[in-house]
Amino acid sequence: MISIKIIAVGKIRDKNITACISEYEKRLSGFCDFEIIETNEQRFGTDNASQAEIESALNKESVDILKKIPPRSHVIALCVEGRQTDSLGFSKLITDCALNGISCIAFIIGSSYGLANAVKSRADMKLSFSAMTFPHGLMRLILCEQIFRAFKISTGETYHK
Repeated sequence: MISIKIIAVGKIRDKNITACISEYEKRLSGFCDFEIIETNEQRFGTDNASQAEIESALNKESVDILKKIPPRSHVIALCVEGRQTDSLGFSKLITDCALNGISCIAFIIGSSYGLANAVKSRADMKLSFSAMTFPHGLMRLILCEQIFRAFKISTGETYHK
């Protein structure tokens, strides 16, 4: 059974989103070893952080992220410059990883400022879900849903469209 990890910066405070994510965690348990790993988000004292402060924060966050990536994982960084795919292509991506002997896929979701170059460089793939910006809690939920959908597609099971 393949292991799927979501390594995400920050905590989700919206109870509705966490409840939905918990439901997908239960659903995914039949398909994979699934885990969400949260890392600390760097905070700023002001809303007008300088570019140097942002880069420093991203670099600090990257240290925690990189430590949490399981050895020999196939790392997929979610970032705006990543390639986009549809649900069938996403399902094929996960299936191909499993068929190629990859035992763990680690998805990385950065903070509201994104990901440091160190994390993007470590990634085996950069993936974008949209050119739009989503709140990070909602992105985590969308990723969980798409992972579940990918497994349903790969097993030929029906799932709503």
